[in-house]
Amino acid sequence: MNSENYGTHIKHIRQKMGLTQNQVAEALGVTPGYISNVENNRTAMSLRILTYYAKLCGCSLDSLVGTLDPEYSETALDRELYNAIMQLDVDTKEKLLKTIELWNL
Repeated sequence: MNSENYGTHIKHIRQKMGLTQNQVAEALGVTPGYISNVENNRTAMSLRILTYYAKLCGCSLDSLVGTLDPEYSETALDRELYNAIMQLDVDTKEKLLKTIELWNL
């Protein structure tokens, strides 16, 4: 889901549950204006409020905000490699870089 659809999705869930903006605002401890701003994409919910909203609606956070973009490709292996490289001294990093460049020929 892209950011333009975030508020619309939040609104759709609220309406599907038969709740008013006032009811949601009261349950979350915010103002109805805040809920309106979220639904009209003028602001985004904080993580804390978003978590409460998910609980209120009986859904998961990822169902509210969408899944990761397909082009996001960081994996546990990527992070492990990065962390290992960060522990190397400069000379070893330079050797590793030359080795990688040779592999990519």
